[in-house]
Amino acid sequence: MTWAYSIDTFEIVIIAVFALFYLLYVIRLLRIRATLRTPVSKWLIKFTLRSVYFALMIVALLGPSFGDSTREIKSIGKDMFICVDLSQSMNAFDIQPTRLEKVKFELKNIVEAFSSDRIGLIMFSNEAYMQCPLTYDNNALNLFIQALTTDLVPNSGTDFGPPLKMALKKLTDEENTVARQKSKIIVLISDGEDFGEETEQVTEEIESSGIKLFTLGVGTERGSKIMTRRGYKKNNQGEEVVSKINTKSLKKIASDTGGKYFEINDSKNDVERLINSINDIEGELRDSKQVDTKSNKYFYFLMAALLLMLFDALISVKVIRI
Repeated sequence: MTWAYSIDTFEIVIIAVFALFYLLYVIRLLRIRATLRTPVSKWLIKFTLRSVYFALMIVALLGPSFGDSTREIKSIGKDMFICVDLSQSMNAFDIQPTRLEKVKFELKNIVEAFSSDRIGLIMFSNEAYMQCPLTYDNNALNLFIQALTTDLVPNSGTDFGPPLKMALKKLTDEENTVARQKSKIIVLISDGEDFGEETEQVTEEIESSGIKLFTLGVGTERGSKIMTRRGYKKNNQGEEVVSKINTKSLKKIASDTGGKYFEINDSKNDVERLINSINDIEGELRDSKQVDTKSNKYFYFLMAALLLMLFDALISVKVIRI
């Protein structure tokens, strides 16, 4: 027999308190018996009965396990790559404190919502870089998210093609059936216009593969200036640049692949809706194995204790004969 729990200090204190009070009760009964000169067997029945069902309840609390049983353990989850735009426009502060800082905060919420799934991180501007491969390690993933800055990538425009191509390649590297591809997801986060030429081709491949693609736009229509180390960013004419959200490309990508478009602006935050949409996607069966386990049989001891308690309540013992 094995036990689910051990007797700790709390259990020892409870048992000691019960024993102390019951000892006082027994001493009181002995004094009454001596005064009334009643036989010991009259109250010994109750004493034995209560001691037995108290002991049975202690055994039930410890979770006795015996007998072999087999249980099937299934591992079900999803694979998700998150592509984050790190172009300089993500430093705009129309979303407080900045667009990128807001994205980093929401990414941690997404990671927490899918703690049992594998998540990878790709950063991009006009080129894409693998920041974190697919992993179950949420602590490591949060460290990579915290380290995201616009200084990590070249800033010469935004191209959705490279990050989508990289995510698609990583998600299809393993041998998978079409059915299992449906549990794979790409989330593209950006604020700007797509200047790439291969995006349409990549989205067609994503759509045909069965992988779900969601896009998340960050920014406002009024926009804001972009802070750099040398002050506000200026164009070739020396004018300060005002960055505004451009949703056209993001909405088109989502529409072409059968996905959905979401947005974070100054009046709404669709991250919760994004999480719910990802939750609606059925995960794949990753692994299934049979595990030999001991079955917890606490209820046998608990039922025996309850029956004895009922018997104790129904049976009365006369200590005085009139």
